[in-house]
Amino acid sequence: MRTVFLLWHSRPLEDAVDENDTDDKLIGVYSSATAAVAARQRKLQFEGFREYPDCFIVDEYEVDKDRWDEGFTSVKTAG
Repeated sequence: MRTVFLLWHSRPLEDAVDENDTDDKLIGVYSSATAAVAARQRKLQFEGFREYPDCFIVDEYEVDKDRWDEGFTSVKTAG
């Protein structure tokens, strides 16, 4: 099994209507968790990232495996 590690930055939107309203950025895909954590450390020096240091997420993904095994539904927001 081969895995990769995705580093995300996901911060809450300031004018969010719902707690799930976030600004998500895929920072990169790495060959190890250690490399993803090192990338996080590098990003902390930049504006925006340093103001939200606890908003980083490292996700492990198996290569060549489908995600979203079930469908999804859309939710309309007021506006």
